[in-house]
This record gives sequence, structure tokens and C-alpha cells, in this order.
Amino acid sequence: MDFQLDEDHLMLQQEVRTFAENEVAPGAAQRDLDGCTSEELRAKLAEMGLFGITIPTEYGGAGMGCVASSIVVEEISRACAGTGVLISAHNSLCVEPIIHFGDEEQKQQYLPKLASGEWIGCLSLTEAGSGSDMGAAVCRAVEEDDGWHVEGSKIFVTNGGEAKLTLLLTMTDADAAKKSRRLSCFVVERDTPGLRLGKLEKKLGIRCSSTAEYAYEDCVVPKQNLLGVRGRGTSQALWTLDGGRIGIAAQALGIARACLDEAARYANTRVQFDQPIGHFQAIQTKLADMHVLIDISRELLYRAAWLKDSGGDYSTAGAMAKIFASEAASKCANHAVQIFGGYGYCQDYPVERLLRDAKITEIYEGTSEIQRIVIARDVLAAMD
Repeated sequence: MDFQLDEDHLMLQQEVRTFAENEVAPGAAQRDLDGCTSEELRAKLAEMGLFGITIPTEYGGAGMGCVASSIVVEEISRACAGTGVLISAHNSLCVEPIIHFGDEEQKQQYLPKLASGEWIGCLSLTEAGSGSDMGAAVCRAVEEDDGWHVEGSKIFVTNGGEAKLTLLLTMTDADAAKKSRRLSCFVVERDTPGLRLGKLEKKLGIRCSSTAEYAYEDCVVPKQNLLGVRGRGTSQALWTLDGGRIGIAAQALGIARACLDEAARYANTRVQFDQPIGHFQAIQTKLADMHVLIDISRELLYRAAWLKDSGGDYSTAGAMAKIFASEAASKCANHAVQIFGGYGYCQDYPVERLLRDAKITEIYEGTSEIQRIVIARDVLAAMD
């Protein structure tokens, strides 16, 4: 068994790690306060090619796979979790479905702009009354001669503030015999008349990542912008989320690593009772637990990414990586704050931000409860 990254992946890891340490980490605290990422930083991310890491080379991307994108998200998230999810959501929730389900015209039209970072992508899926139950969506598209007329709203659109392109999951066939055939997916450009940006959410963590409301008010989407087959939106969304969970696991792993880095550094320098607190067994126990959680998270993450790249069934593996890494990130953040003591509760130190950033990884792209259902169904199916 080979648990080592190959030469290309190791080179990518080092390049992104250096970039993240020099360009992303220094402004993380200020971005958290400002609640946004700057155009300057997005331009640097684009120059690094991080928005096109999985896009085939013929469309302007790097042509790499899920292992590569996981490396990118992990390293960027270690420096700034909000910036990490900007890249993760762009690639997994918008780019990947177009690559997998799009026709050649759609790929030619959109992938080069997404690869260059000229356009940021997002996914319009969640509604006020339909979170985990996507079949409860009421946003609707009606086909007419001039295109699909969309009415309704979407919430919690990650990257919604800066995105120029969104994939919209909406009701097209309310009377379909199967509930799973009621939704379809469309590629919608941000400046399409009738698409209005609503409020931007004020959040506990990942504050520099925009989370928006989209209102579709007689928004006319061209017929050629239907992504894949009509009525297959539910299966497309589930496929997309399977991959997206790997991205969130990578984000969580980056956060957990940052927690351990900060806690270990502090434990070596903070002196109490005439010695560094890292000499005390109570502190060592926390550091050891964090290290174990991180190592297991990494193995689960890269196994899932490898399965995706190799064409294997990665749905359950992705759910396992996501649930473990996200809960590990929250545990590591709690340990880090405890090690810092009172200082850990203050904004002068980064661990309070890491604690806030970690929590969302247990919620979006499928809650921990949903991940357990996915895993349990696989266990039960194996017994049939």
C-alpha cells in the first residue's frame, strides 16, 4: 500500500502551502472582520490557477483531479477557511457538474471563464423550506417559447456575492410520478434579467465567504442552458454533493491543522509555574488527541479523493471523510481555545476564529446527521 503523494502532487502541495502562508494567512483576521475577500486576493488565487485546478487543459484548466483539489483546499483553508471554501464551492459545486453533465457548447462557453477566475461559480440549491429535503423545493421553472421562466428564491448560496455563474436546481415537473424526477438543473449567468441578489448573511464563521440570497423574478433562462437531462436535477445534485463533501473535509482538515499549529506553538512559549505549559501532561494529552484526529481525517479524505479520481464508488467514503474531519475540526478548535485559556477567547489570537470557522463544516454540504444516514444505508445494503 502506497500512502505517499506522487511528485506532481507534492510539488503542488508545496507551491500552494508557500502561497497560502505568504499571501492568504497574513490578511485572514482582517478579512474575518471585513466580511469579504478582496479582488486583489481573488486575482492572486486566479493567477495561481486554483479556480481551474480540475478543469481539463483544453478549456484552460490544470487538468488535475480530486486529490489535487483537496490539496489546494486543505492548504488554503489552513491559512483562511473562508478563502478555502471560496475555491472549494467554485470547483465542486459549479465547475465539476458542468464538466460531468454539460454539453460541449456549455463547456466551451463557461469553463474557460471559470478556469481563469474571471468568473466565480456557485450553486443555487437550498430554499427556506427545503434544506436537506431538496425535493421540497418550490422555486419553479416553466418552459415557454422564449425559454424557461423561473420564479422563486434560494438561500445560503455560497459565493453568491461575487459569483458570475450559478447552477440552479429548480422544479420543472411538479406532476412527475417519481419525486426524484421533479427537479432540473440550469446554468444561469449572474446578469440574466430577473435574477436579483438579495441579502448577504451575517455569519458566525467563515465571514469572508459570501453567503447570499438569490431571488428569481420572471427570470428567463435560455433553453440551451438546461444542464444535462430534464428531470434529472435531483440525481445531479446528489452527485455534486458527493464530491462537494470531499471539499468540505479538506477545508475541515485545514482548519484542524491550523488549530494544532497554533496550540503547539503557544504551548512551547507560554510559561506557567516556571516552565512552558507544553511540559504539562494535561496539555500534551490535548495535543496528542489533535494529532490523531488530524491524521485519521487525512487518511479518510485522501482515500475518498483517490476513489473519485480512479472512478470508484466514493459516496460513502466522502461521507465518512466529511463527518470525521468536520467533527475533528471542531474538537481541535475546542482543544486549542482551552490550551490558550483566556487568550483563546480573544480576537488578538486566531484560535477563536478557528473555533467559529470549524462549526459550519458540520452543517453545510449535508449535516453530520445526513452523513450518518448515507453511511448507515451503505452498511445495511451490504447485508442484503
